[in-house]
Amino acid sequence: MTPHNEAKPGDYADTVLLPGDPLRAKWIAETFLDDARQVNAVRSCFGYTGTWKGTPVSVQATGMGQPSAAIYIHELLETYKVKNLIRVGTCGGLHESVKVRDVVIAMSAATDSTMNSMFAPYNYAPFADYKLLSNAVELASERGFTTHVASVVSSDIFYVPNGAKSYGALPDHGVLAVEMEAAALYTLAKKFDARALTICTMTDCLITGNQIDSTERQTSLEDMVKLALDTSLKV
Repeated sequence: MTPHNEAKPGDYADTVLLPGDPLRAKWIAETFLDDARQVNAVRSCFGYTGTWKGTPVSVQATGMGQPSAAIYIHELLETYKVKNLIRVGTCGGLHESVKVRDVVIAMSAATDSTMNSMFAPYNYAPFADYKLLSNAVELASERGFTTHVASVVSSDIFYVPNGAKSYGALPDHGVLAVEMEAAALYTLAKKFDARALTICTMTDCLITGNQIDSTERQTSLEDMVKLALDTSLKV
């Protein structure tokens, strides 16, 4: 147990999905997992463990942003010895080629956060696990998803003052989307010798202003979660 997690040793499966929203964690557990049971409710950051196609899988909410996510990720890796972490969330598009409902699979993550300077010097470049990445890309292609395998930027600021302009030349250098957790996830996974991947649905474009409506958002999230769950079965 930790100050943020009341789960007992063994309560988490080797693979954990990481949504930010606690209610999305609850929804994933109730919608997709068989025999799901709650293992954490501290600060209402819910965690659950069940099975997907007969394989144990957990889901743990992380809250929004890298400082919050890093707490749960660190404890899952250090205290609960989790092996595979897959962030499932939403992102904003930074390039016109990324349309709403597209799937963004983050192979690396730039960041405006100073957190990484505490973990690694030389402007460390956080990156995904290749096995999880290749599994997700293969499955997304088989399912006909419009998928972008690209770099993202993990920002500590949600309400950036100048919209897409705040990210400068990043889109010109292959950074196609913005989210808030991937860089911390990838850095901590490497520190603890674990696998990590971020899969996001693009729900709003900072370039065009296009946004996904509530019905489409739910359908696209279902597709993304199933992709993440099936990706985890192949490691």
